[in-house]
This record gives sequence, C-alpha cells and structure tokens, in this order.
Amino acid sequence: MRLERYEYVADILKTLGHPIRLCIVAGLLENPGCNVSDMQHCLDIPQSTISQHLAILRSKGILQGTRSGVNVRYKVVNEDVVRLVKTLFPHERLSILKKRAATGNN
Repeated sequence: MRLERYEYVADILKTLGHPIRLCIVAGLLENPGCNVSDMQHCLDIPQSTISQHLAILRSKGILQGTRSGVNVRYKVVNEDVVRLVKTLFPHERLSILKKRAATGNN
C-alpha cells in the first residue's frame, strides 16, 4: 500500500475523530437527507456548531449537501466512510449512538 493511501485513511480517521462529526455521519447513515435544524433537534447543540462541523465534513468529501428551497439536505457520499462507520457499530442501532453522543454517555 502506498503512503498516499495511509495519508487518506488517516485524514478520514482524524476527521471522524470528533464525537459530533462521528455522530452526524452515523445519524445521516440512518436518516439521509437531514438538514441542520433536524440535526440540532437531535443533538441539542447550537446550530452554528453543527454548521461548523458540516463544513469540515463537506470539505473532506465525506458529505454532500443538496439545496431544497431554503434548506440544505445532507447525505454521506464517501463509501469508505460508510463502510468504516458500519464496521465500527455493526450491532448497535445508530439512533442509540446519537442519543449517547448528545448526553455524553459512552
């Protein structure tokens, strides 16, 4: 495996290493097409915080947003990330992870 592949994987892991970003990705795998307001309601954190994390995920090519009127609906577009998150949490419903992340419980 070439060094570039390791750098790519390390960058993905670093990006997903923040619990809010991991929770956003896991939530979008379970409920594709959520907007920032949906995520704010689920995570119970400020909309501006979610927007900052979404910008990072978009810049890394993990998410894609589609404008629908005034809303932007998000989905996970990086198949490596889809496989990784599903591998990390194979037996646990992703909605449980969202609740845990929102409350800070592991």
